[in-house]
Amino acid sequence: MNAERYPYLSKIALPADLRQFSDTELPAIADELRAYLIETVSTVGGHFGAGLGVIELTVALHYLYNTPEDRIVWDVGHQCYPHKILTGRRDSIHTVKKKDGIAPFPKRDESEFDTFGVGHSSTSISAALGMACALQRQGDDRQVVAIIGDGAMTAGMAYEALNHAGGMDPEPNILVILNDNRMSISENVGGLTKMLGRLMSSPAMNAVREGGKKILGDKRTNPTARFVRRWEEHWKGMFVPSTLFEEMGFHYSGPVDGNDINALVKSLRTMRTLKGPQLLHVITTKGKGYDLAEDDQIEYHAVSPFDPNIGIVKKNTPSKPTYTQIFGDWLCDMAAADEKCLGITPAMREGSGLVRFSQEYPKRYFDTAIAEQHAVTFAAGMACEGGKPVVAIYSSFLQRAYDQLIHDVALQNLDVLFAIDRAGVVGPDGATHAGSFDLSFLRCIPNMVVMAPSDENECRLMLSTGYQYKGPAAVRYPRGSGTGIAVQDNLDTLPIGKAELRQRGNKIALLAFGAVLPAAEQVAKELGLTVVNMRFIKPLDRNLILELAKTHDAFVTLEDNVVMGGAGSAVAELLSAENIVLPIMHLGLPDAYQEHASREQLLAEAGLDSASIRASILQRWPLQADAGIAKKAAG
Repeated sequence: MNAERYPYLSKIALPADLRQFSDTELPAIADELRAYLIETVSTVGGHFGAGLGVIELTVALHYLYNTPEDRIVWDVGHQCYPHKILTGRRDSIHTVKKKDGIAPFPKRDESEFDTFGVGHSSTSISAALGMACALQRQGDDRQVVAIIGDGAMTAGMAYEALNHAGGMDPEPNILVILNDNRMSISENVGGLTKMLGRLMSSPAMNAVREGGKKILGDKRTNPTARFVRRWEEHWKGMFVPSTLFEEMGFHYSGPVDGNDINALVKSLRTMRTLKGPQLLHVITTKGKGYDLAEDDQIEYHAVSPFDPNIGIVKKNTPSKPTYTQIFGDWLCDMAAADEKCLGITPAMREGSGLVRFSQEYPKRYFDTAIAEQHAVTFAAGMACEGGKPVVAIYSSFLQRAYDQLIHDVALQNLDVLFAIDRAGVVGPDGATHAGSFDLSFLRCIPNMVVMAPSDENECRLMLSTGYQYKGPAAVRYPRGSGTGIAVQDNLDTLPIGKAELRQRGNKIALLAFGAVLPAAEQVAKELGLTVVNMRFIKPLDRNLILELAKTHDAFVTLEDNVVMGGAGSAVAELLSAENIVLPIMHLGLPDAYQEHASREQLLAEAGLDSASIRASILQRWPLQADAGIAKKAAG
């Protein structure tokens, strides 16, 4: 680290070093931390705006609390970059999201300062309450703080934890900090957001505040101004949601300017002395300190490398459409064709490709905030009354609504389509965001139709197929682009449960599910094997599988889902039920959590790139190499 550029930060390797400085030096430390975050993340990419918003809060917490003995539990892990910089990872922050680098979210086995791992949202209060209760039972007086923000307070789990904590006897000693920036990835939605926003947007409040500044001047030098500021803080209490939290059993304090480190330190010093459940409401600005990020908080939520002096520059070069874009365009086309078509997202408008739909069909667009459970049952209710809901959701986020998927949708055989993005290997966000399990947990549910496209056009066909199917259906597709195949603009469908024979070879049949098909085709061509685009995980193409079992010596199943209970297991179950004994090799994701790396690196690590697939087949059936050579010679 450049000590001349960062005279304070270069001396802070751990929070203990931070505590050697005086209160008066904290603003300069915060400025350096913000500058360093801008410098590093703009160089390597990563989550950006959320970290900038909590610079002062992070410094104040590590300054006043004896971390890691005191427990700080972060919610919505993309806020944690400043925390990582101050807790021993300052010089490795440039490796974030890279293979063998530091994780983009808190991770317990990475640092003792990461007290609880989090990639999803709204878990901090529950985890912190559990810690506080366990410590209390041991007679341990260590402090426990949960920081919840970036939209996480819109999820029901947060209120479950608040309700529990506020009614306990004896009372747990826990501080919940509500980091209120009115944003998740996009703008927060819902009644709580409106309630929290009334204070900051009240014309009367702002008029009094700004008028008082002009008339009375600086509160630091004018006693009357100081008095009016105190009166304003009391008057604010009539407009803020303190009653909500007080009624739940929490002592409410705030709101406090979360980007004013002096105000934060003063408030937190007081909060540390209080017993029982406490809630401190802080107001922050996402992207604080970098004007472009403040002005466009959605664009700068997460970034690729860019020049901080210029900002993000849009590329004009055409690129292959992503699966997410394919879905977004399809949804708009289907909405134009069917007025019953409805789009639902749990706070992932941008990530799930719903921006255009939300603009063109605002009355048919529903953002439920970070509430996956509610989103699924909300869709079920729509289906009960003749709507045609499409739930756009990440694979790893659907895990949070598994009971609702089974109990509220599939059990009642309701007409809901799940468009499952980020399925299979995802990449740099790591294990918390990997869609490794959806084929396993979907195919065991009665009434479900489950599909996995091998290319972009097939994705569109499957979306139409699932939409027209009378019952619950799921289309799971990967992050990023596919092969670049042309996408038709019609709304044609596929016959349900029918696979596609891509190449007929001999001896071994490769049964490929989804995005692994191109790699399977390459190997099949080299070795003279049969290759099938399976398309459907449920129902399987029973007739084709049984026909191939009669004419081949072995099967190889391929999927970017865990092998355990996945699509390959469905094939094996079918053969077993038919009393067919046939050698079968399952290639898929391992029975382990893959760490963060690029999608290509993770596929190779799992043995799902073409070179690894070829090597696995030849290790099991070495004579197949001779057949491939003979085929090439004959051709």
